[in-house]
Amino acid sequence: MIAAQLIFGTAGWMVVASGVAVRDMIFWRCLLGAITLALVCWRMGLLRKGVITLSQAGRAALGGAALVTGWLLLFGSLAHASISVSTAVYHTQPFMLVGLSALLFKEKISAGRLGWLLGAFVGMILIVRGKSNAGPYAANYLLGIGMSLGAAFCYAVLTLVTMRLKGVRPHLIALIQMVVGAILLAPLANFAALPEGVRAWNFIVAFGVIGTGIVYILLYSAYQKLPTHIIGALSFIYPVAAVIVDYVALGHRLQPLQLLGIVTILLAAAGMSLGPRLLERLRKAPAI
Repeated sequence: MIAAQLIFGTAGWMVVASGVAVRDMIFWRCLLGAITLALVCWRMGLLRKGVITLSQAGRAALGGAALVTGWLLLFGSLAHASISVSTAVYHTQPFMLVGLSALLFKEKISAGRLGWLLGAFVGMILIVRGKSNAGPYAANYLLGIGMSLGAAFCYAVLTLVTMRLKGVRPHLIALIQMVVGAILLAPLANFAALPEGVRAWNFIVAFGVIGTGIVYILLYSAYQKLPTHIIGALSFIYPVAAVIVDYVALGHRLQPLQLLGIVTILLAAAGMSLGPRLLERLRKAPAI
């Protein structure tokens, strides 16, 4: 799980450093990820007839469309906002999920969750106000933040769709999502001018095979072995790693308000994910 989250943290850097257009990079990511996952699913016996119903495959495909749209928005936002900012804003996913659940399934939002939601909103305001008027991200900074929010919304839709696929092995779900992504992006990919140079292809292969195929295998293996609260806690390695990579590899320094906003959003997301379990443990703890 830790290895998967650390690799996730390098995703934005791989896209930026490759020099490859975002839509092309994501196409190759889906294609190479699909090939890797297909081999794994074949070895696991998940490609035989009757493993998944047509209805379930349709839902997985819908999730794939949401996933790829989210990737296009998230990695596209890196041209307008730094990796650190985009990744932090992307981690408003839990709040999008809560909002969609309340809207679609009439789930009640507790006072505690409402408080964390307010905290995330404050973090967003700090990030927006912390924009520097100089540097490469000055002109379309708000566009980058808006694209990251759109990516978070797509991920929340993906989560809702995937939650309705109980009984289907996650490796097979991921394979369907990658195949759908490759099909959707194939018409947009620029095959007339393929990436040139060993460096670009090294990034493409690493992003597709390691950053997608192997990461999903590591991630789903961890899901089968770790309790939910540990998974939730370790998931915050991803944004922290992204901030470190952004600074070390690309030299992007955050403004004080941006840094405060990122910390606020991550704390709010952690409280949303882990808070209820911690409260439950405190209630069950024996009195001293």
